[in-house]
Amino acid sequence: MKMWMCIICGLIYDEAKGWPADGIAPGTRWEDVPEDWLCPDCLVGKADFDMLEITEDEQAPSARLAG
Repeated sequence: MKMWMCIICGLIYDEAKGWPADGIAPGTRWEDVPEDWLCPDCLVGKADFDMLEITEDEQAPSARLAG
């Protein structure tokens, strides 16, 4: 599963956890999150999220943006 970070406020969307408060079940892939979903912290859209690159030796997803 992947993680996506809001480039405005730093909120992390973790596909494994989903976002149950907004009706997004755990295991929901980013591409399956509704296009009208907004960041709960700063209200920007999905276009303002970047996928995080996680390596096996890292404990936190703060390492690097993918791409």
